[in-house]
Amino acid sequence: MSNTDLIIEERSRDIGDFLVGRLIPFRKKRMVGPFIFIDHMGPTTLGPEKYMDVDQHPHIGLSTLTYLLQGQITHQDSMGTNQVIEPGSVNWMVAGKGCSHTERTPEHLRDAKSVFTMHGYQIWVALPKELEDIEPEFHHIAGSELPTWQEKGASFTLVAGKGYGHKSPVPVHSELFMVDIKTTEDYRLDIAGNLSGEIGVTIVSGSVNACGDMIKKGNMLVSKTEDVCNITIYAGSHVLLFGGEPFPEERHIYWNFVSHSKEKIEAAKQAWKEKSFPIMDGDDSYVPLPK
Repeated sequence: MSNTDLIIEERSRDIGDFLVGRLIPFRKKRMVGPFIFIDHMGPTTLGPEKYMDVDQHPHIGLSTLTYLLQGQITHQDSMGTNQVIEPGSVNWMVAGKGCSHTERTPEHLRDAKSVFTMHGYQIWVALPKELEDIEPEFHHIAGSELPTWQEKGASFTLVAGKGYGHKSPVPVHSELFMVDIKTTEDYRLDIAGNLSGEIGVTIVSGSVNACGDMIKKGNMLVSKTEDVCNITIYAGSHVLLFGGEPFPEERHIYWNFVSHSKEKIEAAKQAWKEKSFPIMDGDDSYVPLPK
């Protein structure tokens, strides 16, 4: 691909009973705009004796964005939040100077012994340097609040940020975009003038044609808006666009901590180890630092 920077394939990661496909960070492309971490969860079948249970763990220097296509997750955090997320809605947690949270299968699904499909994306968005130490916040945005529109052969949802003349209500802290696109016909994607900054095109299902090459589901195509080649999304496909303006400073990442400062990450590691980090009341689960 002459004008395309990189194609990234999902790499499988095991997080207990759950497999995820990691897209970024990648050794040749650590970030796309302010997006520093994208995990593709599922699709996988959950039910009795197999649920999603991510115990209490910490974050600094970033915002987490959870976006589900199928299934439900209960988010609880050290701010006192208890929120079930359903397909099409957004959970946006601003970790800032530090918070901890859990993500688990809701009790009503456990009680019903339901069998269901879990499918979605767990995303980290790095905060600007000057906002890394802001107070933690949590926001839940219903799918009905997100901007949606139709073009011939394609339906769009602006999940976060700005694009195509729309603005999402998700309270982001930098210039970015996340767009969900589903096609019923072959659709030529028009990026120029509609999105600003670096761009990643993630193929959820189906395939796209970029610079004459076919790229199938499970891959991310990374480019820049000013020199992106023509992209055609084939009929019956589902893609997500991620990106935005990159930061001038490098971001360091260790486990669940992100910062421009290695010293801040070391301080967060020590606080979590000593259990002086903000933690959730009444939840004894505590994921240890990786060895």
